Amino acid sequence: MKVFLIAGEPSGDKLGAALMAGLKELAPDVSFDGVGGAGMIGEGLESRFPMEELSVMGLAEVLPRYFDLKRRIAEMAEAVLEVKPAVLITIDSPDFCLRVAKRVKAASDIRIAHYVAPTVWAWRPKRAEKMAALVDQVLALLPFEPPYMEAAGVACDFVGHPVVAEPVATEADAARFRSVAGIGDAPCLLVLPGSRRGEVARLAPVFREVLEVVVAARPDLRVVVPTVAGVRDDVVRLTADWQGDPVVLGPEGIEGFAPGDAKRAAFRAADAALAASGTVSLELAAAGTPMVIAYDMAWLSRQIIGRMLRVETVTLVNLVSETRAVPEFIGAECVPKKIAPALLEVLAEPGAQAEAMRLTMERLGRGGEAPGLRAARAVLDRL
Repeated sequence: MKVFLIAGEPSGDKLGAALMAGLKELAPDVSFDGVGGAGMIGEGLESRFPMEELSVMGLAEVLPRYFDLKRRIAEMAEAVLEVKPAVLITIDSPDFCLRVAKRVKAASDIRIAHYVAPTVWAWRPKRAEKMAALVDQVLALLPFEPPYMEAAGVACDFVGHPVVAEPVATEADAARFRSVAGIGDAPCLLVLPGSRRGEVARLAPVFREVLEVVVAARPDLRVVVPTVAGVRDDVVRLTADWQGDPVVLGPEGIEGFAPGDAKRAAFRAADAALAASGTVSLELAAAGTPMVIAYDMAWLSRQIIGRMLRVETVTLVNLVSETRAVPEFIGAECVPKKIAPALLEVLAEPGAQAEAMRLTMERLGRGGEAPGLRAARAVLDRL
């Protein structure tokens, strides 16, 4: 059985690798073709070209690459039509993947599955109808997504979120991290101002003012700032005068830990977190770390998106648990005078979010079949 897969981002590569592992377990005769990164290559894919060619975000970055990307779209569609796989699985990266799907759908009856549902529950609901015209099946990460896609006329299976398959640090790991980072027994606050330069530039000054208030009230508090390669230098510069004697935890990790293990240990070691909105809330919930979420965007984006939002909360822990346990401060609410009291309250009562975090992990699939295997089973069941 031939399966053609396309992933365009590192997160998609991780999803694709787990899916491929599941397919190999359930259908040993499977063979793979397409485009992916290191994870998918490790599962047996010979990528037709480097996945990094597709990892382009933002208008300014896309425009110089427009004709190259357009050529790759045509190439991928032609390759799928030539290979005639049992199924084409496109993984996230909708701007690229759905253009390939459109060409394949117009020229064949090859089955198409798309992994990761669009956030139609939050904004731009018409995306579900557009996707329904291009694909036969959607694999959803969140348990409340299938009804939105099915209402638009496309089969949709909830397969679990990859966060539940990630390893979680032990208490011993957390204690060792505290020792190596020089935190000891002091209360520890994670501060996560985002993974993109624009986010960090907007949120770092706000978080700095929040810490002035919080550390004044809790002078023994220590701060850890996990960050990624693309913004590490910015984070080091912007946190140089922060209160809490911050430890910047870069992608290289810290002495005695592998990079990924260091981050997981920091998440487990922290008493609370102040974080930008995004999937990081699920990583914190997986570690059992209570949080406050704060996020702002450029003024024009705030005006447009604010009018388009269809939900009262954007924090995934709140959405999945159907609670409002996690305080959030979005857009105009993202100001230190509102964030700081909420953060002090979370530090004072860290157990208040425990049930919402537990329920979130349970609903995302913790304790059940691995998401990659569930995704593989869903694809095979609908062939």
